[in-house]
Amino acid sequence: MTYHINKLLAAVAAPPIAEAHGWIKGRQFPADKPLIDVAQAVPGYPPPTELTDHLARVVGEPSSARYTDIEGTPPLRQALAADMGAFYGASIQAADTLIAAGCNQAFCLAVMALAGPGDEIILPLPYYFNHQMWLDMQGLRAVHLPFRPERGGVPDPADAEKLIGPKTRAIVLVTPNNPTGAIYPPAAIKAFYDLAKRRGLALILDETYRDFLPKDGAPHGLFAEPDWRDTLVQLYSFSKVYCLTGYRVGSIIAGPVLIAEIAKAMDTVAICAPRIGQLAALYGLEHLKPWRVGNTVMMRERLQALVKALQANDIGANSFRWELISAGAYFAYLRHPFKGRKAEEVARELAAQQNILALPGSMFGPGQEEFLRFAFANVTADTMPAIGRRLAQSAS
Repeated sequence: MTYHINKLLAAVAAPPIAEAHGWIKGRQFPADKPLIDVAQAVPGYPPPTELTDHLARVVGEPSSARYTDIEGTPPLRQALAADMGAFYGASIQAADTLIAAGCNQAFCLAVMALAGPGDEIILPLPYYFNHQMWLDMQGLRAVHLPFRPERGGVPDPADAEKLIGPKTRAIVLVTPNNPTGAIYPPAAIKAFYDLAKRRGLALILDETYRDFLPKDGAPHGLFAEPDWRDTLVQLYSFSKVYCLTGYRVGSIIAGPVLIAEIAKAMDTVAICAPRIGQLAALYGLEHLKPWRVGNTVMMRERLQALVKALQANDIGANSFRWELISAGAYFAYLRHPFKGRKAEEVARELAAQQNILALPGSMFGPGQEEFLRFAFANVTADTMPAIGRRLAQSAS
């Protein structure tokens, strides 16, 4: 080989989801014990026919194949600002928004605008692995905020303050959290905002799973802060709420000054988010509120069913049991009972013996060998008891 590979990229691990699916490649599963795949966070239901019929009608229009404005189509930006403003009870303008090709890209673009090689980003453990991967690729240093299972997975602002240094540029929060499912209380979110503001940092708040909160109402009041544009960078995804994962459409809400810088990166990387995804998101915002609310209720029911199933089966003897650390939105984070064994070994064995494909905590950062992540969104409520029974069998 005569060319050289970027050392930063070469040092990044392979995508974890693909690796986990490789564990079961080629296997056949019996009808009496089918595979329960809780490895990837995907909706377990298709987009509504109303939406796909709309897209079928507009896809033949010449304009649907063209570029959009770099920041996104004006109607979608306006609709997003109105929807977010109504939800949070705040004033958000279209100029505060940018449409990205999914929330992963939104994170990448925001970080690119905020930090350069050698800078530091505070990233809570366990982290969403694509966040860590992007920081590594960019030559940025992730400073890990300690995991607090005793707080139900909610990070401690006091821990974060101790980690801030001269090269720190931002603090990242994901709530509802991926991978833990933890829902951060409004007071905790506000404390991190106040810390970031006081220290001159950005608070990157990833709310991909905002539509799957356990109760109605805004999860924080940050958009009501008079100068939120100087600190807050909110990320959002249309992928989960409208089942558009393959359409790649997400958003960034921040001050117009930062949006202008992000637009430079957007133009270079993709020019614009796919128009068809933007058309789908706009239709969803304008026409699918009842369907959206129905999915919120359904996911709450699935969460309740999972928690009930785990409690009903006690998931193992009291001295040798699976422990539910936190759960919410799409995820549950469990401590496995096999002391001293690596999380990947436990996950592989669970797949081999119990036909449950879950991700090991080790994929989400250091110090996570005791844990497994269950992404249960694609599992119906009536399947949850089987998860409890199989976990109980694995710990017996």
